[in-house]
Amino acid sequence: MKTRTEFMALSEAEAREIFRKTPGWSMEGKQIKREFQFRNFREAMDFVNEVARLAEEQDHHPDIFISYDKVSLTLSTHKVGGLTREDFTLAQKINGIL
Repeated sequence: MKTRTEFMALSEAEAREIFRKTPGWSMEGKQIKREFQFRNFREAMDFVNEVARLAEEQDHHPDIFISYDKVSLTLSTHKVGGLTREDFTLAQKINGIL
């Protein structure tokens, strides 16, 4: 497992290249975001718990906002002040649990 000090910020060109392989997300400056809609609060929380499990495995944690049946996730590596490969890896894994 990588330590946070090993994370390297991507250049804008590198981030855009990897971003193309991350459907459903938007890139806003130095972060990527996605909103998920569920049928109810229970489904939203089940999803959040699965995201939390993935985040712990990756040792990389998104910002999570929950509003009843909607979940918004934001990924960025605060330590390096930008996007890293780890942000995109976690986003792709999150896409895989849908």
